Amino acid sequence: MERVIIFDTTLRDGEQSPGASMNAAEKLRLASQLEKLGVDVLEAGFPAASEGDFNAVSQIAQKMKRMRVAGLARTGKEDIDRAWGAIQRAKFPRIHTFIATSDIHMEYKLNMSREDVLKTTVDAVTYAKTLTEDVEFSAEDGSRSDRDFLCKVFEAAIAAGATTVNLPDTVGYAIPDEFAELIKYVRQHTPNIDQAILSVHCHNDLGLATANTLAAVTAGARQVEVTINGIGERAGNTSLEEVVMALHTRPDFIPFETGANPALIHPTSRLVTMITGMIVQPNKAIVGANAFAHEAGIHQDGMLKNPMTYEIMRPETVGLNRSELVLGKHSGRHALRDRLSTLGYDLADDELKTVFEAFKELADKKKNVVDDDLEAIVAEGVLRTTEVFRLEYLHIVSGTTVMPMASVRLSINDRIVTGAGYGNGPIDAAFNTIAKLTDTQSELLRFTVSALTGGTDALGEVTVRLQENGLVALGKGSDPDIINASAKAYINGLNRLEYLKVNPVNQQVI
Repeated sequence: MERVIIFDTTLRDGEQSPGASMNAAEKLRLASQLEKLGVDVLEAGFPAASEGDFNAVSQIAQKMKRMRVAGLARTGKEDIDRAWGAIQRAKFPRIHTFIATSDIHMEYKLNMSREDVLKTTVDAVTYAKTLTEDVEFSAEDGSRSDRDFLCKVFEAAIAAGATTVNLPDTVGYAIPDEFAELIKYVRQHTPNIDQAILSVHCHNDLGLATANTLAAVTAGARQVEVTINGIGERAGNTSLEEVVMALHTRPDFIPFETGANPALIHPTSRLVTMITGMIVQPNKAIVGANAFAHEAGIHQDGMLKNPMTYEIMRPETVGLNRSELVLGKHSGRHALRDRLSTLGYDLADDELKTVFEAFKELADKKKNVVDDDLEAIVAEGVLRTTEVFRLEYLHIVSGTTVMPMASVRLSINDRIVTGAGYGNGPIDAAFNTIAKLTDTQSELLRFTVSALTGGTDALGEVTVRLQENGLVALGKGSDPDIINASAKAYINGLNRLEYLKVNPVNQQVI
């Protein structure tokens, strides 16, 4: 079967989801997991966006051993130099440059003529080619561009040295049949298209990103640009897991293969959820909590007789572990490391020490510690963003006959501060006190609570969405005590806001 190249942009386009910003350590950990998953090309970021993004891309580029590492750049020389500076030490570096080609973008955003865009494309690709052999060019808003002009731009980009040309459905406007026809047209009317890989990058505004991507593959595209869990700008991008499993499950209709290992899909999805705090909707294909759940009686009866009656994929295929093995307070460090490795976490010794201590503390509070508990501990102890604010102490007074009050002790850049405050409830009191101590003015946009496991001793998981001065960040916390979990989530969100103030999220969309 022909091979489809998996180009993952979770670290670049995925990070543009409101609140999904990641620090360098989180990006590096996720990049390592994506390499294990079998991604072919990793778009590590947009180096010109900020010093933080440049440093993260540079660290990733130096560490990856198998994947091609791409840095995004606009068509200006300064952007291209910045991208090259970040990726030049990669084993397989790629410069990814782009410019809009639709009439509406050229007129209202770029204020450029078609001739200007064509010349800029050639100049950018020609210059990028002097730095690396691997150059990708993207025609932003390609699906709404004039077909003949699009072919002309691609022809010029390839002639200038582009080895991959990407046709993005930037605003998620295309319909599958229409998009397939466009791919065929480009292949038939771009004379030198056989000298480059044709790629697609679809957004999900109409819920058609995966359908458009698969239609493009059947029409001749051989690279797909995707993100884990489909995260990304607005309604998100094409989901890596959906494309990979569609090709894996239906080779009779879509006879193509990828280098991805399906068994690592679920652990990677969970890692993205923990790092970004963005919860996957329960009915999300492949990785949602209900993707392999069966409640209807007739379905359950069929499943008992033969799982294939209602499951076209086995949950184990995508790495969804249904093991009943649990750990308790008598479990040792070796058993914990082995379990974490099975879940996809290869921790350094100092990280394992941190997790083991938290595991023992939790095991003293509840009889059995299950996989979801372990993942929450890893998120708390290892994956948490760099902390400006750290909770040292929280005491709550609440009940039907008293005004809820919170006493809080925080570490702010290693300086201890204490305070107390009131609220309408215990969580409101905690948040008010923390906001006063940190001197922050964030607005709470969303607050959600869920139990990671069954039972009254389950870990509670809280997710908050905060906004301050136009910046939006997600915070996440877990604890057997839901008030403690709420405080942790709020402080995590404040830390992410502090990170965003120094490292603004890249807003380049293709």
